[in-house]
Amino acid sequence: MFGPRILADSLSVPTIEDKFGNIWQYHPRSDRHSKIACWAIALDLLNASSTLQRHVREGKVVFGVNHEMRDFATGRKKDLDLVLARPAGSPSTGRTLSSLIGKYGVVLHQDAADALDRLPDLEEADVGAVLVALEAKACMTAHIKSLPRLYDELNSSHLTVHGASENALAIAFVMVNLDEEFISPTINQFEIARAAPDVSVHVQPKSTYRVIQKIAEMPRRTRTGQHGFDGIGIVVVRARNDGTSIQLVGTAPAPALSDLFHYDSMITRMANEYDVKFRHV
Repeated sequence: MFGPRILADSLSVPTIEDKFGNIWQYHPRSDRHSKIACWAIALDLLNASSTLQRHVREGKVVFGVNHEMRDFATGRKKDLDLVLARPAGSPSTGRTLSSLIGKYGVVLHQDAADALDRLPDLEEADVGAVLVALEAKACMTAHIKSLPRLYDELNSSHLTVHGASENALAIAFVMVNLDEEFISPTINQFEIARAAPDVSVHVQPKSTYRVIQKIAEMPRRTRTGQHGFDGIGIVVVRARNDGTSIQLVGTAPAPALSDLFHYDSMITRMANEYDVKFRHV
């Protein structure tokens, strides 16, 4: 799978400028991290599912970004970071998965670039019936304080997705920061070049374990008609947010390869579910 490395390499490049002239790798008020995560997951899912590849080649499936879904029963609305869906019938926007590389600042290593070249280019278009809906979150600092909001935002995602369509696959992705220190853009609202930043200190690995435990409490489903996510993936990184490279963590507390929440397990499960559920699309 290419996604975790794409995410770490891409976010290692500072691109988000604030009003003080600081340029950040991660900023909580920017959606750059979620867009890159969704882009990478779309690549891996397309690479893993021959059925999805066929649907893309035949023009049967497109993608949408920040697509609003509405729970039919309650009227609840939520913007999902990325959806794969049947086209609504209107023309393509002209954007494709590959064309967003520059727009999102995606950094590809050679293996990922070669895989992308071999795949049909997924097009963006107006969304019809949603087949897959993805919500991507990050927990980078103030881990324990952020848990209630993180849980509530994720929980509302699968409820809205399946309230709109029981058949759609709902996926959650969470990036968790294991670094003991973090330079927060919301705390350091001044020009950092002129003064030493205020560094937030994390109690690690306890904080990361607690986040993963909370995510593990998320409802999950194994068949249509149940409530919960169809797939959940967690990637653990070390990110100080000071311009140094973001590092992937492959040992505990990161999920092991055999864990249900490992990124590879999420992609494999979603590809299989897509192949079985939507083979006749």
